[in-house]
Amino acid sequence: MAEKTNIRIGVSIGDLNGVGLEVVMKTFADERMLDFCTPVLFASNKVIAFGKKQFGIDFTYNGIVHLNSIIDHKLNVMNIWRELPAIQLGTPTPESGQCALDSLTAAVTALKEGAVDVLVTAPINKKNIQSESFHFPGHTDYLAQELAGDSLMFMVSDELRVGLLTDHVPLKDVVKHITPALVEKKIRLMEASLRMDFGIIRPKIAVLGVNPHCGDQGVIGNEEERIIHPVVQKLYKEGILVFGTYSADSFFVSDYKHFDGIIAPYHDQGLIAFKTIAFGNGVNYTAGLSKVRTSPDHGTAYEIAGKDIADPQSFRQAIYTALDVFRNREEYAELTKNPLKIRTLELEKDK
Repeated sequence: MAEKTNIRIGVSIGDLNGVGLEVVMKTFADERMLDFCTPVLFASNKVIAFGKKQFGIDFTYNGIVHLNSIIDHKLNVMNIWRELPAIQLGTPTPESGQCALDSLTAAVTALKEGAVDVLVTAPINKKNIQSESFHFPGHTDYLAQELAGDSLMFMVSDELRVGLLTDHVPLKDVVKHITPALVEKKIRLMEASLRMDFGIIRPKIAVLGVNPHCGDQGVIGNEEERIIHPVVQKLYKEGILVFGTYSADSFFVSDYKHFDGIIAPYHDQGLIAFKTIAFGNGVNYTAGLSKVRTSPDHGTAYEIAGKDIADPQSFRQAIYTALDVFRNREEYAELTKNPLKIRTLELEKDK
């Protein structure tokens, strides 16, 4: 199968008052990025002109008003606003929230219609983007509604991959959300993603405990024995290489290196470790959906917005990851047309 070189990447610009515009422009100022992808930024010529002046970044681009005008291997700017929005770098405003939503919905529509192949999202502010049409705690839940499939918030880097049982849920409500059905669904989503999206034929998955020391045999809590262990045992008997539970307080010292993916029950349990180990090179990937979506592992960073010091590395890595996953999915789809190819690969790996 010939490799698709002109993968079209839809980019939602995020909150204009944060660092999104800066990291996007710094990333695509390097014209070598255009050798293997075609970016389509959902913003406007006037926003880009503002960014060029603000950050001293000079590059050429193709301004368009219709998606059928996209030029491959060029930087395309889809104009979704006629006038320049009021940009107040470093300050969240209702207008910047609305613009973030406008950009996101336009990019998702293009993704669903096939005008772009993958989606990379710059950071939003979860509060000022709220509206009658967006009442979600973040991108992941919104995309789960808009795109077919079940979502898994999956933080990935070259050395670590962490998925969450619960993502943007208050800590006091975490245990109420953890059910056998949820645990099984998330493990299956991770296992499928590791095979299909990351090319790992027999992935090994670790599951962390909810309570300190995994409950100490019920002394500090029984969610591990009552909810998680039966599911892990069931799936292991089915042939899924899933293990646990493991105590989170020591797991990330070195144990994580033995696994292809880790399931963490709640947000900070997984993400504090992930960002400590992989910050700057990590990517937020929404696994389990019909389309590929990634984002950088940081937020709007209002405190440094407009100071020309934002590091584009994580956003650039989000681009690379989206491209890799898209290609891996195409290859997986091709291979699974002929199960003998998969079996041959498994035998070769086992040698």
